[in-house]
Amino acid sequence: MEKYINQYSAEKKYFILTYGCQMNERDSEVLEGYLDNMGYYPVNTEKDADIIILNTCCIREKAELKVFGKLGELSQLKKEKPGLVIGVCGCMTQQDEVFQKIKNKTPYVNLVFGTYNVHQLPNLLLQIQNTGEPAYEIWEKEGEIVETEISRRVDTIKAYVNISYGCDNFCTYCIVPHVRGRERSRTPDKIVEEISGLVKEGYKEIMLLGQNVNSYGKDFDHKFDFADLLVEINNIDGLERIRYMTSHPRDFTDKLVETIAKCNKICEHYHLPIQNGSNKILKAMNRGYTREEYLELVEKIKATVPNYAITSDIIVGFPGETEEDFKDTLDIVEKVRFDAIYTFAYSPRKGTPAATMECQVDDAVKKERLHRLMDLQNKISFEKNMELVGSNIEVLVESLSKTDDSRLTGRSRTNKIVNFSGDQTLIGKTVNVKITKAQTWNLVGEI
Repeated sequence: MEKYINQYSAEKKYFILTYGCQMNERDSEVLEGYLDNMGYYPVNTEKDADIIILNTCCIREKAELKVFGKLGELSQLKKEKPGLVIGVCGCMTQQDEVFQKIKNKTPYVNLVFGTYNVHQLPNLLLQIQNTGEPAYEIWEKEGEIVETEISRRVDTIKAYVNISYGCDNFCTYCIVPHVRGRERSRTPDKIVEEISGLVKEGYKEIMLLGQNVNSYGKDFDHKFDFADLLVEINNIDGLERIRYMTSHPRDFTDKLVETIAKCNKICEHYHLPIQNGSNKILKAMNRGYTREEYLELVEKIKATVPNYAITSDIIVGFPGETEEDFKDTLDIVEKVRFDAIYTFAYSPRKGTPAATMECQVDDAVKKERLHRLMDLQNKISFEKNMELVGSNIEVLVESLSKTDDSRLTGRSRTNKIVNFSGDQTLIGKTVNVKITKAQTWNLVGEI
């Protein structure tokens, strides 16, 4: 990277706006690392930047609308600063119709690249500098994983670590395999090496990232799976906590359940997206399991790890969903008693089978079902948190409270947000907190 550094003045500034999931957040950390190495430095506002990059998401239509709305706002800034580089990358740009729309409708955007070639950012910026012309580079197919140590970590306590890229599930509602490519696993040695380096830098908690972490290793020519990887990571000296996102219920094996129970550093938080409670809808979604199999998995976890928490994702209003199907979803929420769920109204994505299915559900019906689901889950979340009042739990202190800088905030091993009074010298340390009050979304306590 040394050859890039002197190409730019130290006065150059950048601003990256990230939409979407943790995978996108991690990509933005890598992009910031490249820009830092080129002599840029970050600023907090768009108007101060010499380069602005929108790292985009296309999981739902609303995300795309936000991006084009933001590009419309930036057009005025471009008029005021003709030398401003405006870039768009991420999942949206991997869709050809979106890429063409960016080129034709927003000609002031002069940098576009995709999810497969993040590492090309330095060369693309040099191309713009040398030619004065826009740089567009979208790879149609994923290539080999490009390993890089370049990154600008946002946090100093917790770190994201990719273990795989892409997805082979092809759920009928999901665009991810089309924009992130087929699943590719990083080698265990590279992952362990990266995490060991982060621990030496003082990081306490690692979040392992993949579109489906527990199908890790299926593309290897030798037998080595996610459970095996967790054992190796658990053996890293100095690491305190291991989390992972996201796991697929279909691939959550008995071996994995037992491994998590045995590894003392793996947090007892299971994020298991069920997506729907109806077997008919689950089949239409191509999820690969039934509600009965999901409930059986929950029982195995409950029997193996008593102090567990389970969160989930649920989509309402999938094509063909009847009132009876929706009641099946309410029923499974009551049976499992999730600690929290992320709820979504189905959003058709062009290029997915579900977008052309018959019996699309009316938006008003989706909205009404979403409210009923959220009301039920809020009640359960509060009740689950109330059960913790009076108990002592281990909390990794993350920061000052966003609403009261005289208080601290952190997370339990089960991913509960805990607020309490304490000195800011405790940030980055693990403390025991007695829970004195429960709210729907967080807990309040004292050291």
